[in-house]
Amino acid sequence: MAQPDTKKVFFENLTGAGKAIAVLTSGGDAQGMNAAVRAVVRMGIYVGAKVYFIREGYQGMVDGGEDNIKEATWESVSSMLQVGGTVIGSARCKEFRSHEGRLRAAHHLVEKGITNLCVIGGDGSLTGANLFREEWSGLLAELVEQGRWIGDAAQKHSALHIVGMVGSIDNDFCGTDMTIGTDSALHRIIEVVDAIMTTAQSHQRTFVLEVMGRHCGYLALVSALACGADWVLIPEMPPEDGWEDKMCQKLSATRSRGTRLNIIIVAEGAIDRHGKPITSSIVKDLVVKCLGFDTRVTILGHVQRGGTPSAFDRILASRMGVEAVMALLETTANTPACVVSLCGNQSVRLPLMECVQMTQEVQKAMDEKKFEDAVKLRGRSFENNLKTYKLLAHRKPESELPTSNFNVAVLNVGAPAAGMNAAVRSAVRVGISEGHKMFAVSDGFEGLYKGQIKEIKWADVGGWTGQGGSLLGTKRTLPAKHVEKIAEQMRLHNINALLVIGGFEAYLSLLELQEARSTHEEFCVPMIMVPATVSNNVPGSDLSVGADTALNAITATCDRIKQSASGTKRRVFIIETMGGYCGYLASVGGLAAGADAAYIYEEPFDIRDLQSNVEHLTEKMKTGIQRGLVLRNENSNENYTTDFIYQLYSEEGRGVFDCRKNVLGHMQQGGAPSPFDRNFGTKISAKAMQWISKKLVETFRQGRVFANTEDSCCLLGMRRRNLVFQPVVQLKDDTDFVHRIPKDQWWLKLRPLMKILAKYRTSYDVSDSGQLEHVVRNRPKESDASAAM
Repeated sequence: MAQPDTKKVFFENLTGAGKAIAVLTSGGDAQGMNAAVRAVVRMGIYVGAKVYFIREGYQGMVDGGEDNIKEATWESVSSMLQVGGTVIGSARCKEFRSHEGRLRAAHHLVEKGITNLCVIGGDGSLTGANLFREEWSGLLAELVEQGRWIGDAAQKHSALHIVGMVGSIDNDFCGTDMTIGTDSALHRIIEVVDAIMTTAQSHQRTFVLEVMGRHCGYLALVSALACGADWVLIPEMPPEDGWEDKMCQKLSATRSRGTRLNIIIVAEGAIDRHGKPITSSIVKDLVVKCLGFDTRVTILGHVQRGGTPSAFDRILASRMGVEAVMALLETTANTPACVVSLCGNQSVRLPLMECVQMTQEVQKAMDEKKFEDAVKLRGRSFENNLKTYKLLAHRKPESELPTSNFNVAVLNVGAPAAGMNAAVRSAVRVGISEGHKMFAVSDGFEGLYKGQIKEIKWADVGGWTGQGGSLLGTKRTLPAKHVEKIAEQMRLHNINALLVIGGFEAYLSLLELQEARSTHEEFCVPMIMVPATVSNNVPGSDLSVGADTALNAITATCDRIKQSASGTKRRVFIIETMGGYCGYLASVGGLAAGADAAYIYEEPFDIRDLQSNVEHLTEKMKTGIQRGLVLRNENSNENYTTDFIYQLYSEEGRGVFDCRKNVLGHMQQGGAPSPFDRNFGTKISAKAMQWISKKLVETFRQGRVFANTEDSCCLLGMRRRNLVFQPVVQLKDDTDFVHRIPKDQWWLKLRPLMKILAKYRTSYDVSDSGQLEHVVRNRPKESDASAAM
């Protein structure tokens, strides 16, 4: 896809005055739809437009009336962010499929002067919206002819502008890495799987889980990758004939190695190569008949659609909602209908019907039994998920494995982060698959210099994906003080490559080891780092393993804290987050939780800013808002501490609101990793191990490995749309070593969104959006790093 030009939009120059925007949700509900509705309403009001709710989807548009098409206010979307489903309702509407139904809908819109429409739904809902747009001028002419509308008004409203946002838990729309609701659905699935695994292990049971996905196996595939399922069945890639025997052999083999449970995940639309459905009950009967295992079936059903949206879905939907309003403001009569999509960590606009057509091509390929084509059409992310799952789940017999004679050590460095164990499991299994002997180092570089090194086998990392913290153990110790001892241990164990999984200390460690190469040849081996830290402060990577879990912990806590104000007097909460000097958790957590302000080191503030924020909150409280939320990064300012801010707000808000404070502390590091972190850790670590294998072959000369070039000591990070290998020495200029943060941080561009949605006047940098891009044929999803990994 073409890169959009950089530009900055000031909303004083991009006005919605005189325009009317309507927002509706259609088709199946998805968590995060309310966040999108909230963003459209507040952004629309912010730029001076009138914004309307259309209740019950297209049905409300066809029926009309004050109850169905109602003007929204700023306060009417308060407290929506954390609510699942869609509070404005959704419905299937047969009438809108007819010409007469669309004529009635057009009449009801022009009565309100609405010519801008935000549609949140699946491909069917968006296709219907595009048809409506194409017919619009004809429908108005018909209304004039029937005397139901006057010509001048029809001329004024002659064009209907459509922007779509995809709300679908199935992630079945081509052109976007993630659809609204998918990440939350994965959360529901993984919560159930984690709970089931404990009872399955207790009774040595096999569980067959059926998840949603009639035409798309994304949920089944990613949840299988996230929980290390033994087998997965999806519609895009039916199993080869004879799969029944292969599956039973796999289950039997895992039990013989001491595993006490088996998990099989089945997409509801799973089929065999001949198009015959493979149901969860068929799979259960097969396991019982062939193996005699105690087997249970769990059908998750609509549980996957329910519950509060994840932090990711709230942020995604908020970004899409703001971008949708901007797209409507910039559109002209000749602009084709667009859909707001996510590519890597960027919001982009894509032609709606190009994306719909590519989505339909996936189904066509499946109908024609061209399953390889169907997988490719789903995009690189889906394809990589499938390859990684096969690599990690289907162990080859040792006689079929290559023999490399290379020894690779894996260690965790720095503070623990959820997802580290998934990364270690992935590295160990990929390494073994490629013929290496894998060694686990306990307690980071401290364990390495003490000789806490032992070989780790395939079965040793079973069940690690869902474990929080670091099972290997991790320390902040840097290697420079113990170079001699570390070199000795690497020589004793003949370590030919190092994979370091950790945060800023891991980055510093690789810099020190690279420097030590000049005096110790033991460090002249391929070395690579996978970023894993809740602070998300590692240079060279937009995201780190563990940060998503921390965001969800912050968001869930903020939800609970805000709930305590329900039914009470007006209250403001001051919450302190972790992150060192990096404001990622406070800023992005604030966007996900609906904060009014987030104080961070990267954006200096003074007493005047604090006073202004208090006054702003005071005014909001007078309009009917019941509660406020303020986040503070732990190191945002050494003088304006959490206690100081709490006391200031308490004093200045006296008589209008009262205050409470909460320091979240280490709870942000704990708990089971989120689906995102499990899959991000799994995929990025697998890619790192494949890089190691390649470098080992390239640097093996005269019976030994010797690597001392810059590109043999790298950090693997997500940059915008891709996973990129970067020599650590080349990242030094991008690093603020004093404050342990990158000099340039992409998420700072999200801060204006939080301010806009909290009713502050500000400008917004839209350098990652603002232009219509076209889908590249056969490459609908361009990023290596999909949003859910």
